[in-house]
Amino acid sequence: MLGSPAVSTSSAAAAAAAAASFRSSLLHFSTIHRTRACPSTSQPVPVACVRLQSCSSSRAAPPIKAMAAEAEILSAPDKELRPSSPRGKQALISLSDKTDLAFLGKGLQELGYAVVSTGGTASALENAGLSVTKVEQLTCFPEMLDGRVKTLHPHIHGGILARRDQQHHMEALNKHGIGTFDVVVVNLYPFYDKVTSAADIEFEDGIENVDIGGPAMIRAAAKNHKDVLVVVDSHDYPALLEFLKSDGDDQQFRRKLAWKAFEHVASYDSAVSEWLWRQTTGEKFPPSLTVPLSLKSSLRYGENPHQKAAFYVDKSLAEVNGGGIATAIQHHGKEMSYNNYLDADAAWNCVSEFSNPTCVVVKHTNPCGVASRSDILEAYRLAVKADPVSAFGGIVAFNVEIDENLAREIREFRSPTDGETRMFYEIVVAPKYSKKGLEVLRGKSKTLRILEAKENKKGKLSLRQVGGGWLAQDSDDLTPADIQFNAVSGTTPQESELEDAKFAWLCVKHVKSNAIVIAKNKCMLGMGSGQPNRLESLRIAMRKSGEEVKGAALASDAFFPFAWNDAVEEACQSGIAVIAEPGGSIRDQDAIECYIDSALDLSPPPISQGRFAERNPSDFVLRYNASNG
Repeated sequence: MLGSPAVSTSSAAAAAAAAASFRSSLLHFSTIHRTRACPSTSQPVPVACVRLQSCSSSRAAPPIKAMAAEAEILSAPDKELRPSSPRGKQALISLSDKTDLAFLGKGLQELGYAVVSTGGTASALENAGLSVTKVEQLTCFPEMLDGRVKTLHPHIHGGILARRDQQHHMEALNKHGIGTFDVVVVNLYPFYDKVTSAADIEFEDGIENVDIGGPAMIRAAAKNHKDVLVVVDSHDYPALLEFLKSDGDDQQFRRKLAWKAFEHVASYDSAVSEWLWRQTTGEKFPPSLTVPLSLKSSLRYGENPHQKAAFYVDKSLAEVNGGGIATAIQHHGKEMSYNNYLDADAAWNCVSEFSNPTCVVVKHTNPCGVASRSDILEAYRLAVKADPVSAFGGIVAFNVEIDENLAREIREFRSPTDGETRMFYEIVVAPKYSKKGLEVLRGKSKTLRILEAKENKKGKLSLRQVGGGWLAQDSDDLTPADIQFNAVSGTTPQESELEDAKFAWLCVKHVKSNAIVIAKNKCMLGMGSGQPNRLESLRIAMRKSGEEVKGAALASDAFFPFAWNDAVEEACQSGIAVIAEPGGSIRDQDAIECYIDSALDLSPPPISQGRFAERNPSDFVLRYNASNG
């Protein structure tokens, strides 16, 4: 480094004058030696700054608004070494994502804008044959701290934040040789992509991808949007250039860009916050929570025709590669509606729970038919047969690929009610489709929505809105493998009966309370849902099950508050073989005793029922509990 020049007598005089004007302060001088790059030669130039700093005196001093004075004198061999202050229209561009950068740069220069840029963005513009002024040529200060400090400088932020309608702002710029920026185009370090591309990213690597200068420039430009156009999305480049060509002053356009800029930074900060919370604590529920949502589509209407609606995708880090209906690919059909999304989500969540080939039919968010078979064609037929009236106009979901054979069955299958009416569906959803299967299915109807979805990831946070707030809980990821089923009525069920109970429980998990499901041989026979009391739900499920109810398994989503002359006794009398319920009622023992007493009162079943010939079908009730307690 070159030797430091001596402090001039004029600087000493300035310091003395400043000291005299602040008698109640202790004044300290510090001489700072550094080099700056000359804009014209790019050679390091020694610079000495004399700073006058005030420190509070130990004596009591009368209160005043300001107790500090600062004077800085730059010693330089000629005027060219001072920061440059270009006049005319300027655009500042600093991008991580350089999509359509050359298009933007060319368009701005054709409109007479001088382009100021940083690092890699400047190099990319130069490689595209465009002239660029580098940031350090304005600041006379090099990039430092491994790129952490590039644009955090008055010659940048002064040019962005100065209000053109405030004379003292413009006088300050002129005094310090600072030019204004009319356009600021910035996007941020790819923090989101970086921390989601690898599960084991090093903490320091994540921290280094937190952008500082970018958000500062975006926020500054957005705040001063009346005078500065701020752009954070390459899709807005054409609109920006058209606006500049028109030479208009549409404040709504400026405000929309400013809103988008603040939203961009807020979403970015929420990702950093979410990631850092994970690195800091293992707690599931942070003291505050921000959920970044991105508009996917405007909907024709909401739950009812008079309600306006839209669909948003959750951009939280926890949802990356998380699957679900929100990220499903629509291959065919009409646009999705509000209720379509709800029903498709219910169908997909249910069918994804099963490990064997399974078909689920949903109507108004409730599964009305579920069947698992090694032959998926048979599973489809059985699922529809469970409630063909409800299945018509419903959503049909599969957890296996839809090939040509299955597609033809879906397209041509006739309703079991009359054997003639071709089944109609709003949506078909599956994890994948063969090329021929998709072609066949598209031929069923122009309106049929065909969705390809990925299975929902486990361990998500489940949110539900209430007036003025949100409820948060762990997602319900329990499967029969996580459940301990205990026989509490004295008899152990056969393996097939236990499997039926587990199947019924997995179905009832997805039915709206009060929920009852009756199932046998891995097929839902009937379900009752949404009734104010459990007895009515039971009666609906039994009516749909018909004669097949005998020997079947019944699952309830909650305990039975009453037993005699209620749901438990009626289930026994109908011939239910197994009841799976979680328990927890003060009358649990009543339910067990009712089951045993009802079994004793029943006549033995007919010999034709085989395995039940030597005992009554209502010998036991299962109670299930999560294995974690």
